[in-house]
Amino acid sequence: MNGVLSISTVLNFGSAGLIVLGLYIVFTQKNLIKMVIGIDIAETGVNVLLVSTGYIKGNTAPIFSKAGLQVSSMVDPVPQALVLTSIVIGFGVSALALAMIIKLYEKTGTLDTSKIRGLKW
Repeated sequence: MNGVLSISTVLNFGSAGLIVLGLYIVFTQKNLIKMVIGIDIAETGVNVLLVSTGYIKGNTAPIFSKAGLQVSSMVDPVPQALVLTSIVIGFGVSALALAMIIKLYEKTGTLDTSKIRGLKW
């Protein structure tokens, strides 16, 4: 390939980078909002990885196919459907987490996890 990276390699490394970055943010930050952002970044990396596993070079999406096109020249639509479902579920989880963080901030006055742990009764 003369030193040229394939699109699959770039997507795999990019998704792995997003997952590692998101997990790093979750494990190193003490601010709850930053933790939710880290979870969202890691989730995006997983979604990119799922879509890249369903990618086949030279094939087309089934929705754009012509009537005479063979099934063997189509991309599997299941990973794309799973990612669409994952995006919707991730949005709901993020919205719920942020709503809970707002209520926690109203009760405690802080978003720092080390200070919230110290408020045990």
